[in-house]
Amino acid sequence: MKYCFPLAGILVPAGLICAQQTAPPPKPLAIPSPAALPAVAPPPAPAISGDTVILTIGDEKITRAQFEEIMATLPEQQRAQLLAPGGKRKLAESLAELKALAQEGRARKIDQIPIVQAQIKIQVDQIIARNMYQELAKDQSNLAAASALPPDDVALHAYYSTHTQDWDEVKAKHILIRYKGSSVPIRAGQKDLSDAEALAKANEIRAKIVAGAKFDDLAKAESDDTGNAPQGGDLGSFTKGRMVPQFDQAAFAAEIGKVTEPVKTQFGYHLILVESHAARTFEQAHGEIEQKMKQQQATEAQQRVQQHAQDALAALKGKKNIVYDETYFGK
Repeated sequence: MKYCFPLAGILVPAGLICAQQTAPPPKPLAIPSPAALPAVAPPPAPAISGDTVILTIGDEKITRAQFEEIMATLPEQQRAQLLAPGGKRKLAESLAELKALAQEGRARKIDQIPIVQAQIKIQVDQIIARNMYQELAKDQSNLAAASALPPDDVALHAYYSTHTQDWDEVKAKHILIRYKGSSVPIRAGQKDLSDAEALAKANEIRAKIVAGAKFDDLAKAESDDTGNAPQGGDLGSFTKGRMVPQFDQAAFAAEIGKVTEPVKTQFGYHLILVESHAARTFEQAHGEIEQKMKQQQATEAQQRVQQHAQDALAALKGKKNIVYDETYFGK
């Protein structure tokens, strides 16, 4: 039989001092590692009502509802920044600085200075006028939104037919030989060529390609366009207007499979090899056409809204008795 006595006043790992050790010692308790413990959700944050004071500056108290009204007045970009960690806190700190200075200014009667009163009045007028202008545009804006319908098939086909150059597309490669003054960086170990030297090098490379050298190999070895030289100068597919004018004109006029004469742009001399030249079908361009037409409709609708507001403003001014002192302002 085993007799064990606790060690008075002290907790030890074994927990007991035993009179004899006839029985094996007890197994240690299995304590799970933190990773093995079940996840415990943090307690929910206490609900904050709209009337709860969340910021105090001197004697002025700001409730949650008032603070959120202030947030709503901010431009969209600034409101988005409030979603970042600490965003609301930074706004509160800025507001606290503003209020502290304003309170001290009132205490020193700065708000009674004539120039400050004039500034206050014009700022109030600006706020009211801006909101009134938005009110003038509101009816037309609602009408534009209600009348905005997705373009139908007839309109989409008409757009396709009247924008034929948008669907004309080539797939091409190029080799670029830069010259002195080009915005393209000089490759390591390369000489800064003059215009004449760059042209001569481009012609030399073209002669090699015409004689049977592989375009891709020479692009990898010689092209100063390091962005696509490793891919053999591959530019992928592009439509008219995507490249600088000289390159664009040469690429769309080039014969498929034959390298062009050197084409000069502000970047250097280009040798262009067009691999395919075709127009996208209506079906292939359908999604892009629809997107462009929607953007066009949105722009036109916004222009109508602005014109409506300007017309309403002109009518409003016509109702007011506006008189300019021509002696002071002139005619």
